[in-house]
Amino acid sequence: MSSDHEILELRSLALARAVVQKIDADPTRAALAHARQRCSQWLSQRPNPYLEEWEKILTGNWNEIRQVLTDESPRCRELRQNNPFSGVLTPRERWAIYRDAQS
Repeated sequence: MSSDHEILELRSLALARAVVQKIDADPTRAALAHARQRCSQWLSQRPNPYLEEWEKILTGNWNEIRQVLTDESPRCRELRQNNPFSGVLTPRERWAIYRDAQS
């Protein structure tokens, strides 16, 4: 893995962990509904196998979804590249993670 690729992988995992922390802190788990809606919307616009897999994953319970988001397996790394949780983190939260991933 090149250093640029490693940085992208670390950043992706850090973003996923931040999403998990944000959802863990919200007893309503509102971001799950957001992700389900986003996934459905994206699938209607441009179906692909990763989104189809996310659609199935998002029918599970939070602990199962959380495991996929933070798992470091090759398959979960691929899934994170198409994850429907975009928009859960604020721009400020994302930029802090981008900055930290560069160091």
